[in-house]
Formats: sequence, C-alpha cells, structure tokens
Amino acid sequence: MTVPKNASVTIKQLQCLLAIEQTEHFRRAAERCGITQPSLSAQIANLEEALGVRLVERSRAGVAMTPEGREVTLRARRITDELQGIVDFSAGARRGLNGTIRLGSKPTLGPYLLPRVVSTLHREYPDLKLYIRESEPRHLEQELLGGIHDVVLTQLPAASADIIEAPLFQEPLYLAVAADDALAKEKEVSVKAIKGLEILSLNPAFHLHDQVHLLCEQFGARLVRDYEGTSLDAIRQMTGMGMGATFLPALYVQSELRASSDVVALKLKGRNVARPVGLLWRRSAGAGESYRKLAEIIRAVARRYFKDVAVQESPDRKRRSK
Repeated sequence: MTVPKNASVTIKQLQCLLAIEQTEHFRRAAERCGITQPSLSAQIANLEEALGVRLVERSRAGVAMTPEGREVTLRARRITDELQGIVDFSAGARRGLNGTIRLGSKPTLGPYLLPRVVSTLHREYPDLKLYIRESEPRHLEQELLGGIHDVVLTQLPAASADIIEAPLFQEPLYLAVAADDALAKEKEVSVKAIKGLEILSLNPAFHLHDQVHLLCEQFGARLVRDYEGTSLDAIRQMTGMGMGATFLPALYVQSELRASSDVVALKLKGRNVARPVGLLWRRSAGAGESYRKLAEIIRAVARRYFKDVAVQESPDRKRRSK
C-alpha cells in the first residue's frame, strides 16, 4: 500500500483507532465515538490509506490490532492526550474548576470519602460535574494512562513515571475482631497480642492485600488464604462470624462501624500502621492546576470529617507556611 500525495491524518481518525484498541469491537467503538459503525469503518479505512499500512484486522474471531496498528495507537494516545491537555488548560484558564472530570476510584476508598467530597464540590462549584467510576485497583493506573479516567483516587505510590502524584493523607489501619472476641474489650492492642492470630484479607486484586500480608509477616500472624474477600463488607462479615481477625481502613471504620456492630476496631499500641492515599493524573494533562485544586478540596474534606487520618499538606501550603 503506497501513501498518496497530500494525505492527511485527522484527530477524529486517531480517536476512532484508539476506541477500537480499547473496546476490541467496531460497534462499541462507534458508540464511544458517537458515530455509526459504517462511519467508523470509513474513518479507519481513510487513516490506513493515509498512512499506507494496515492497522486493524477483522475476522470471525473478532478485532485485533496489527503490529503497525499497536505502534500507531501508542503515538496516537500521546497526540490526543496533548490535544486534550490544550483544551483542558484553556478551559481551566477561562473558568476554573468546572466542566466534567472523570474520576476513577478504589472500591475500598471511594464509597466512604467521596460522598463528602461530592457534597462540597456541588455546593462550592455548581458548574463542575464529577463522573465517578469504581474500578479494580490494579487496573486504575493503566486506565488512567489509557484515557478512561482524568484523575484517580488510589493508594500510593504510582508505578509509572508518566503520572503525577498529589499525596492526600495517611489512612490508619485498625485491627478488627468479632465483638465477642477476648481482644474486643481492649481499647488498644499490642503487636504481641497479634502474634499467631488468623488474619482475613481482601484478595490479591487489591493493594490492601499486599499491605496486610506484610503486616502478618512483621507481627507473626497467619494470613488466611481460604477465605479472601472481594470487599471490605465481606471480610468484615467474616470477622464478625469469628472466622478470623482483619485490618480495616479508618474511613471504612468511621463510616460503617457502630457501637452495636458485630465487629470492634482496635488501634495498635505504639505503632502507626497506615496506607498512603493520593490523587493521580497524567503528566501530559493540561488541567493540572484544576486537579491540584481538587486535591486540596479532598484534603480539606478529610481534615474536617475524618479525625483519624493524617492529612498531608500540599506543596503550596508548605511554601506559604515557611
């Protein structure tokens, strides 16, 4: 296939190619782009003609990118990110914190923090729309880099150098035991008391699993492999049934546990065990200032409503205090 003279590549063509790469399906890609399937096929055909290479293979088994197609999508993503960055920067410069922000969140964090954040944003920034999507924690960063999310609320640190981190707070982890357990009568529990305990955890799809595994090794407890939970509610219920102890994050404890609960959360005596929480966005994003403002609002919400978390001041606040 030869490249015709005066061939041009459009942003729409690149967006269609990226949609196919993400959905692996022409109809779903067309829906994502807001066009008909024949129009999407025409966009891809024109792009292939302009570049002189085959990008997409269609067969009865489905849709696959050619080696050339995979390379072009990598470059196309950088181009569309930069273009979106220009648009975001211009919008932010004109209006401040508004428009639509797509926020990805861990299911062990978002449900307990974001209702307070959304309430504050709706009151103070009525023109802002926050589209929230929970996702499997291990996939959040890749989805951020792939353009599915604008920002991500998750546990730090980030793995990619293409991502900017805004630390928000340190969230303590508490030892949780059944209400009728002997330890439940204590206000705090020593590390020695944890030795030999059977500890329930979320499954390895969650970052918290790794942290709990490490705590078990440090404290001499045994991680239960037979009953790995798929949610904090699941391991809380198993703990309440006396199947083992567990570690629960402070936001969950404050939001979900009551005095009459079947589970009691205990602080660790003399030990500060916490998970670092932050907001992430792509380094190429042009709306960085808006995202920093969002991070500061989340810090303010955490400082006001969640007394046990240690809020990390923003770099700007640190500079002002010196």
